[in-house]
Amino acid sequence: MTTFAVVRPRAREAVLLQVLACATVALAPVEGYLTAVQSQLGKVAPAVLTLTWLAVRLRGRQLPRPTPLHAVLALLALVLAATAALHAAGPFTAEYTVRWLPFLVVTAALADVASREVPIRWLLLAAAAGATVAGAGALFSLIVGGEARASGPQPDPNDLAYFLVAAVPLLAALHRRGRGAVLAVAGIVLVAGATATFSRGGALGLGAAAGWLLLRRVLPWRVVAAVAAAVAGLGLAALLFAGPQLDRALQEKSFIAASNVDTRELRWQAAARMLTAHPLLGVGPGGFREHYAAESHDAEVDEQTPVAHNMYLEVAAELGLPGFALFAGVIATAAVASERTVRLAGPGPQRTEAVATQASLLAVLVTSTFLSEQYYLPLWSLAALAVAAGTRVRREGEGSADAGAARDQ
Repeated sequence: MTTFAVVRPRAREAVLLQVLACATVALAPVEGYLTAVQSQLGKVAPAVLTLTWLAVRLRGRQLPRPTPLHAVLALLALVLAATAALHAAGPFTAEYTVRWLPFLVVTAALADVASREVPIRWLLLAAAAGATVAGAGALFSLIVGGEARASGPQPDPNDLAYFLVAAVPLLAALHRRGRGAVLAVAGIVLVAGATATFSRGGALGLGAAAGWLLLRRVLPWRVVAAVAAAVAGLGLAALLFAGPQLDRALQEKSFIAASNVDTRELRWQAAARMLTAHPLLGVGPGGFREHYAAESHDAEVDEQTPVAHNMYLEVAAELGLPGFALFAGVIATAAVASERTVRLAGPGPQRTEAVATQASLLAVLVTSTFLSEQYYLPLWSLAALAVAAGTRVRREGEGSADAGAARDQ
């Protein structure tokens, strides 16, 4: 009876963490819909997950399983606090510091719960499901809403493409007998939705992810051909039934693309100058927006406080070289952990999940060359899942070794 009384609360806690973790990654792609209902609604799931995780660990007197990722996150938080304190008077410093910190904490929480209570597959499924809903919203906004470029739950079509292309590789890890049709539909919705954004960065990210899955022999060529044929069929139908609208969208995109090349070059140069002038602690969180007009010599009269449209340059300019090194350390830690999982797991679901996570992370990294995406969850959640998968496969290997040693005795 005593044992039952102890186990049952722990089981309830595990279920609660599972629900909250899955909700956090599933709702991230559709945060725009939640924000339209209430401005802070999109932050509820990650906030409750963080508080619940802390309460469960304190109640059980457990510390998070130590990993290199947690150490890198802690050091990054210290650098962030230092540069925020140095530039506390900046008009955007407080706002952007508050945007940074939750991602660091949620990443630590996801890495811990995914290594213990929450199966990796569930979180991959939740992320793919949320992105598929966002992809359907993108197509709805294009077909029914009459938008020139699909945006769905995100104000910027490029940001929407970021979510969609990051989710496509995850479908490869979810294949099970009997689910082929469902996953095929989800893949078509995601690829078609990303295509409807007309995002060049998204297209490059999707191509990189597909290439990685093919290289690691996780994605068969016939699946690529089938999805490409389906998307081409949808494109032909759009051309036949919405030709004028599609032509207008292509013309607008061509005009925007031509101007984007020039403006992004200006912003990248301004970010590089900020980093050169402030290499140690940068210009502070949100400092790129504050200093852009001065550094660019008012090159964009109609846009005085933009983003850099390059995640790496913007992070380096705002946090300095130490901060950027730690930010890159998050990515490197995830890459090393996922590759270790691929090698230790051997053929099977764990290897497939690890390769799919790698491909998704690759899509994020390529897309972020043209976008400032450090304030969106996919980068952080993928890093957390990569490290959690490494922790799980290593623990299982140690358990098997211990069991073998016990049998030998």
